[in-house]
Amino acid sequence: MNALSGAEALVRLLQQHGVTHIFGLCGDTSLPFYDALYRLDHGITHILTRDERHAAYMADAYARVTHRPGICEGPSGGGATYILPGLIEANESSISILAITTDIATTSRGRFALTELDQEALFRPVTKWNTVIASAGELPRMVRRAFREMTAGRPGAVHLGLPFDVQKAPVEPEDVWADPSFAQYPAQPLAPAGDKVEALAEALLQARRPLAICGGGVVIARAETELQRLSERLAMPVATSISGQGSIAETHPLAIGVVGSNGGTAETREIVDRADLVLFIGCRAGSVTTQRWRSPTPGQAKILHIDCDPAVIGANYPTSAALLGDARLALAALNTTLDQYPASTRDQSGPSQEIVTLKKQKFEAFAALAASDETPIRPERLVATLAKLVDEDAIIVADPGTPCPYVSAYFEQRRSGRHFISNRAHGALGFALPAVVGAAIGRPSVKSVAVMGDGSFGMACGELETIARLSLPVSLIVVANAVYGWIKAGQRAGFHERYYSVDFSPSDHAAIARGFGIEAFRVEDPERLQPVLAEALDRPHPTLVDVVCQPLHESRAPVSEWVA
Repeated sequence: MNALSGAEALVRLLQQHGVTHIFGLCGDTSLPFYDALYRLDHGITHILTRDERHAAYMADAYARVTHRPGICEGPSGGGATYILPGLIEANESSISILAITTDIATTSRGRFALTELDQEALFRPVTKWNTVIASAGELPRMVRRAFREMTAGRPGAVHLGLPFDVQKAPVEPEDVWADPSFAQYPAQPLAPAGDKVEALAEALLQARRPLAICGGGVVIARAETELQRLSERLAMPVATSISGQGSIAETHPLAIGVVGSNGGTAETREIVDRADLVLFIGCRAGSVTTQRWRSPTPGQAKILHIDCDPAVIGANYPTSAALLGDARLALAALNTTLDQYPASTRDQSGPSQEIVTLKKQKFEAFAALAASDETPIRPERLVATLAKLVDEDAIIVADPGTPCPYVSAYFEQRRSGRHFISNRAHGALGFALPAVVGAAIGRPSVKSVAVMGDGSFGMACGELETIARLSLPVSLIVVANAVYGWIKAGQRAGFHERYYSVDFSPSDHAAIARGFGIEAFRVEDPERLQPVLAEALDRPHPTLVDVVCQPLHESRAPVSEWVA
């Protein structure tokens, strides 16, 4: 059999690892790779994007809804630098994505070649693992390692640099093979040690008011069923971080919703502070979830921890008992251990009256604001209307700023699993519009909706062309108030209303969308919100709804730093 070129070998290796979609943008150094994609029969669809950053965001959301690695690619130089934000977001969120950036020829290094830079050094801080492939002979081995690194252990982002001459050099066909066990994540999950499981079970049974706080690790591990089983048998309330939403259906009696400084409320904080034991599951106990490590109060509640990353356990709180391993396997082992105890020690009746009362108070306060006829339209009304109209299996992608705290706090997910996506690791604006493309391609059977502020819209609106070209049946909602609202709210709360360089000119986002060929609506009257949103969501083609909303610095957003 004739040798393959490096570019051809890469295409075959991606195919053998089950890749069906690549998100990316063309460039001079990528010509051999693109030509191989054109010539070979491989079943891979390339999604042309308008920005490498957005290609990474699409790959991220695709990976979240499919549990398969998301693949993005871009050229050397500027393309390599643009793709970085998506990698750091995915890596810190434990999402498996592979970024392939092509590069100048190895023979051109150090000769002032156009777009030359040290890609390996550039990507090192933002990835779990990365390398620039030095020769075609090592290409198959490096691709296989990339899939192992991004899917096994704690999932994350990886990067491969692919020089121009390596793409054209020969690769022996017998070296081109893949291990299919690394075609999804988490791959080869590890179970915890048995003696540790019993110690953690004993600690849980001794607690009078236990509480679980779940991070994204529960949804990534698909541990929702085991979590619900544990929660119900101990009558243990379940809170989540924003990334952990979907660990349990938020309509479940024991679900208390998001906790922390972004999306938490006075009621959820009270539940955390009253717990005598907190079990973190797949959660880093970071600054947002714990309100800068003040809730739970250090030393007040016993802390237990389950995580697949040993660096996380005990990093922020003294930990009485811990399980190192995959969340699903750890919870399954814990439930099996608890099965051995008498029923009287483990079967409970349901949530306490205290939990019921506090949840009721939270949503009664929200409902009162959501019913308001004020203009500009209150964000609460937008969230309540959206929740009323979308199916329970819909995917909501929310940008930071106005959408994230409101949606995470008050949009109750009626199903467990991945139905809400927000970029909470670094919180960069401009995520939702491209990410909804990846979500819609990864899970085409359900409705995908992106909710973004107008600041985010301005950073990503070029991808309206991508959405129109693909005719994706997504709905885009723009929260329009002509301000970088999060910063202005911070200036109001902490800097005596010294507003500086946060306001920009209003835009007609509906008109902009129509310019890209997308059907669009604009809503300023609260009474028009529900019928217009219902019409937009029902369309079989892409739509955008521009909603003129109250800005964050004037609202009652569920953000603890802004609450008097």
